[in-house]
Amino acid sequence: MLNDTHKRPRLFVIGTGPGDLCYMAPRALELLNQADSIAGYTTYIDLIRPVIKDKQIISTGMTKEVERVEKAIFEALSGKACALVSGGDSGIYAMAGLVFELCQKKGLNLVRYPSETLPHAQKNTLEIEIVPGIPALAAGASLVGAPLTHDFAVISLSDLLTPWETIEKRLHAAAMADFVIAIYNPKSKKRDWQLARAREIIAEYRDPKTPVGIVTSAMREQQQVTIVCLGEMDKAQVNMQTVLFVGNSASTAYLDFMYTPRGYSKKYAL
Repeated sequence: MLNDTHKRPRLFVIGTGPGDLCYMAPRALELLNQADSIAGYTTYIDLIRPVIKDKQIISTGMTKEVERVEKAIFEALSGKACALVSGGDSGIYAMAGLVFELCQKKGLNLVRYPSETLPHAQKNTLEIEIVPGIPALAAGASLVGAPLTHDFAVISLSDLLTPWETIEKRLHAAAMADFVIAIYNPKSKKRDWQLARAREIIAEYRDPKTPVGIVTSAMREQQQVTIVCLGEMDKAQVNMQTVLFVGNSASTAYLDFMYTPRGYSKKYAL
């Protein structure tokens, strides 16, 4: 058992936002400063290097999420404060869920940081704080205009962890229910056909002229923003850093933007 209150195991799961440091939450910066070590995907580590220059870095590549979280938990349990970072929000297609899953499997006792009930460190007890960040869908939506003003669904086209049959069911359900659909992970080097199939499914329920906002690398140097119609959606240049916003039956393209009315015009005189 550790008696030094400064050695209490602490794990900060931090969403660093879309990329530009000016969009990172002050709380995220505060806890990054408190942390002894920083764990994360190499790309996200590189984006925040200006604020973690003096920290121990634990970085891993794509598909190494379990290894990354295991190392972060080990670091924290050794009596350090470890920050596990994710781009965007820490809980949206990110690491927070896996952290809880692994902690549960290890039988760890989790308490919210900062804990006033722990006078000193306790064995198998981890203080944890989940820090939200601006997610890619919010950053991208702001650049497109206002596509998410009404009900929306978010679907990833990556079938690495989710069977494609399940993804198709979700696309059908969201399109049929007239949700605006935010699409993550539309295409990668190994997945080049899913976006075309997604367009076919959505087109069963939507007009081909439905506006689609496409944002790549939101709030980063390589940022690209375009508006196309649903009929041309699968021909757009996209990658794993792209989020698409498929409008619903009310969504409208306006100049270089698109928006989805909430319904005010039906209740009020505009």
